[in-house]
Amino acid sequence: MAVDEPVATCQFQGDLDDVLEFLKRTRNELRTLRKVRVWLDRVQILDVNGDYFEVTGIGYPDDDVSPLLKAVGTSFKPESIHNPIQKPFKEFMAGRRFPWAEDRIL
Repeated sequence: MAVDEPVATCQFQGDLDDVLEFLKRTRNELRTLRKVRVWLDRVQILDVNGDYFEVTGIGYPDDDVSPLLKAVGTSFKPESIHNPIQKPFKEFMAGRRFPWAEDRIL
């Protein structure tokens, strides 16, 4: 059952490490992640039931949004995330999986 209020909220105050720690702590309060909505001033992470938590004070125009989206496994294009749009938010699928040894160079 989806709720109108976020399960938890974090205010971004310039320190990305604090937000990433918030995401680690609150991740267990939701089911499988389904979508991420990125507004001009906030990011919402939604699960399969429609429950969500929110990070305010950061949006798609900000440089620090890319590491935040990667931390929750969002499928997005880093080169176009900052482009303005006519809609109120950008929506992406979450739960991206990375292949084993993706970061290794052979």
